[in-house]
This record gives sequence, C-alpha cells and structure tokens, in this order.
Amino acid sequence: MNPWKGLRGLPREVWLVCASTLVNRLGTMALPFLVLYLTQGRRWTPEEAAFGMMVYGAGALAAGPFAGRLADRLGHVHVLKASLWTSGALLLIIPFATTKLLLFALIFLWAGLTQAFWPSAMALLADLAAPEQRKAVYALHRLSVNLGMAVGPALGGVIAHHSYTWVFWTDGLSTLAGAVLLGLLLKTRPRPAMPHGHAPGASPWRDRRLAFLLLPFIPMLMVFFQIEGTLPLWVVRDLGLGSRFYGLLFTVNTLLIVALEVALNLAMARWPHGRQLLLGSLFLAFGFGLMAWATGPTTLILTTVIWTFGEMTLFPAMSDAVATLAPPDRRGEYMGLLSLCFAAALALGPWLGVLAYAKVGPRAVWVATFGISLAAGLLLARFRTPAAAPAGPGR
Repeated sequence: MNPWKGLRGLPREVWLVCASTLVNRLGTMALPFLVLYLTQGRRWTPEEAAFGMMVYGAGALAAGPFAGRLADRLGHVHVLKASLWTSGALLLIIPFATTKLLLFALIFLWAGLTQAFWPSAMALLADLAAPEQRKAVYALHRLSVNLGMAVGPALGGVIAHHSYTWVFWTDGLSTLAGAVLLGLLLKTRPRPAMPHGHAPGASPWRDRRLAFLLLPFIPMLMVFFQIEGTLPLWVVRDLGLGSRFYGLLFTVNTLLIVALEVALNLAMARWPHGRQLLLGSLFLAFGFGLMAWATGPTTLILTTVIWTFGEMTLFPAMSDAVATLAPPDRRGEYMGLLSLCFAAALALGPWLGVLAYAKVGPRAVWVATFGISLAAGLLLARFRTPAAAPAGPGR
C-alpha cells in the first residue's frame, strides 16, 4: 500500500511551495546558532545573547498579524516571494553589523521578514487545495519543514566550527535559492473576482469561533514547546543521559513524521476537526504526562513516539480548521493569527516551563502538562466545522 497515493492529484503549485520550503529549511541554521554566535562569535555575555533572542521573538510576534493582512491585500504569492528575497538578503548582511544597536535592529527585522513567510504560505496552500485535501497538504508542508530541519542545524554545527559568518551566509543563500525556485516556477495568478453581492470577510479579531479555537491551542503549544525548555533539562541534567541521547529523541520524532504524517492525515481527511483535535491533544497529554515516569532510554523513546503522534495529528488539523473558518479574502490574516499563537507559545512556553521546573520540580511539571493538554483538548473537541467555502485559485 502506497501511503503517498492520495497526493497524486495535488496541484503543481502545492509541490512548488513545499519544494521551496524544503530548500529553504535545508539551510536553516542561523536561528539555532544565534546564541552561540552572539556569545562565542561576538563575545557577548549570556544576558546580552538572551536579549538578542528576545528581540527575535518580539520581531516575530509583531509581524504575524500584519504579514497576513498584507498578504490578503497584495496577494499571497507576492508576499511569499518578498519574504524569501528580503530575509535571505538580510542574513547575508547581518555578519557585517558593527554595533549592538544595529545588530538588534537587523535581528528584529529578520524575524519579521521570516515570519511573513508562514501566513502567506499557509493561506496560499489553502487556496490551492480542495477542502478534502488540505489536511494532507499541510502535513506535506510540515514534512518539507522537518526534512530540512533534520539537515540544516546538523550542517550548521559543522560550518559553525569553522565560521559563524558562513552559518548566516549559508542560511541566506538557501533562502534565496527557495526564492529563485518560486520566482522561476510559481506564477502569480489574478485575484479571483468576488461573487456578486458577496460582502468582504470580517476581521479575524472579531471571529468568536476563531477565538474559541485558538485560545485553548496556545497552552497546548506551550506544552509542546517544552521540547526546547524542560525536556533537555530532564534528559541531560536530571537523568544524566547526555546531549547525544536528547538529539536522538528528535531523530525518532523526524523519522516518524517522514514515514507517517502524510498517510495519517490522508486517512483522517474526512474526520471532523473536533475529533482529530481531541485525539492529537490526548496523544500530547499522555506523551508529556508520562514523562514523569520515563527515567530510562526505552521509556523516553516511547513517550517521544506518543507526543509525536500528537504533533502529527493536531497541527495539520488546526491549520485546516483555521483555513476553513477564514473567508477567502481574509485567509492570510487568519493564518497570521495562527502563526502568532506559535510565536507567542515559543516565547512563553519554555521560559515558564523552566521557571516552574526550578520551583516545583520536574515531575510536577510533567503532571501539569498532562492536565493542561487534556483540558485544552476537551475544549477543542467541541469545535464544529462550518460549511467549507469553495477553494479559489491561488493568488
């Protein structure tokens, strides 16, 4: 049985967007090595480097909603290409910054331009795919991200050993290569005419159904991002299994995503969103909650498998649910708010998790992640999919 069989009918443009993302992500290494670049390459203090990371997070948070709105107004393809060209060019410039103030300004701008990619790409994929294809399309796009991330940071470690400047230049060149791929092969389509008498879509900030969907999703994401907060402390410091084993957990995660995520979402293509969101939440709840009793390599790998199934089930369903709620002329803005949730959870989740870890201990944190995920999942299970609008052509 071929798990990829259901992807045969996808539009050519979907494959181009995913291929461009893969090319871009194959060179992603500047952000994972930013703290090391600032402390070792620039000789900054850890506090100054932490502030640099906060500046990046602030830039990403500031750009999310505006990037989506801009994509709706100018066209998703236009903003997608502009994000790749400008962020790629900026990565080539950052090593030449001579003052802290200038470097902070460039990091903030780099974060905002990079963040503009996501709402444009997600909205464009929703435009291009039929409603019954969207979960699989988002799974395919996540696959391209994960494949690239399996290579980029590892390659970055080799390059950083010789030159941090080339870490930024390699990342920038791969981003520009993705822009060239889209520029040559992905053509901008004319904006589809709105049906006669069709009123423009309302702002997502006023959509109560969207708020009902995203508000429980934020704490769920904060639990998920403990993979970058409390999980390394638990595995390396408390259990003494070392950084290599911690890296192995991500290898397990990536292999499962590559092998199963597309097939899973093809199988669940016609599931109601609420059911799939609940299932993904349960996998996350048990995957992280059981971490309190995972004290050896076998049990840690097992919990990683469980939360990875949650990731594979939950995230494509959430992207599709938001795309289904969005009016066609507001998809970028809706996806911008979803992107904003990821940025906010990434900024807050690891920080709050580590604080709680220090105050109440690791096992209490893992038990808390179970309760948070379960409560959020029960709220998400109540989500009912509205009647899907016909998918329009890409812009």
